[in-house]
Amino acid sequence: MARKNQTKSPLRTILKATLLVILIVLIHVAHALTLDRIIEYREVTFTSERVPAGMEGYRIAFVVDTHGISETRLQSVVDELNERQVDLLLLGGDFARSEGEPQRSIGLLSQVQTTDGIFGVAGNHDRYWELFAAMETHGMTPLSNSGAYIREGFYLAGVEDLWRRNPDIATAMAGAAADSFVLLVTHNPDVTMQEDTAQIDLILSGHSHGGQMTLFGLWTPVLRLRGITAYGHRFLSGWAESRDGAPVYVSNGVGEYVPRVFARPQVILITLE
Repeated sequence: MARKNQTKSPLRTILKATLLVILIVLIHVAHALTLDRIIEYREVTFTSERVPAGMEGYRIAFVVDTHGISETRLQSVVDELNERQVDLLLLGGDFARSEGEPQRSIGLLSQVQTTDGIFGVAGNHDRYWELFAAMETHGMTPLSNSGAYIREGFYLAGVEDLWRRNPDIATAMAGAAADSFVLLVTHNPDVTMQEDTAQIDLILSGHSHGGQMTLFGLWTPVLRLRGITAYGHRFLSGWAESRDGAPVYVSNGVGEYVPRVFARPQVILITLE
């Protein structure tokens, strides 16, 4: 009898492992067909002693990687942001995958009502001259290794795309005083590992699509296999740090590219405290 039990034990282990794998696959398929099709409006609070006086509760919306999104879906983003009332809208790049797409996307996003305007950078899929022309037509401000004061003590900087042009954080920050709160927008977070970010308070990025297809949102082969990042899972999604320890928030992006698996489309809403 002892021998029979020993024989059955490995079979039970194999059966349990097989059932577990099937369950995990079913969970991921279900997630891809349901939650991964629904845009998440993620509320993030960023607390810093360097936030300028009078900007407690300041609301920043960050939209990135819209390429492939339908006009109906993007209009729903615009309507939601207007409902939530934001002070500033930042665009993180990658608005184009087809001719004319930037004009359509930027035209819709220009309808978002803000207190302090709409600013943005280009991504690796954008023809920056076309994107920036569309932004300027609709009253937005392109950032291309440049920056501007949004309010007293609050400086916004944006850099060129790492894959397509020549990002230069130092040039983008040239106009910022040493005691200012500095927010940097860069489409590709890898820039933050290659250039000085020591004087930056907050960095917003996209590009990684949250890994696109992941195991419970924790691991994916996509980032390495497709060469999306040189830093593994460091910039998969959510909070990370630059080479110098500056806080980096990486959005999954809001585009409809499929399949998404445990990588929900996102719009990030940041409240300064």
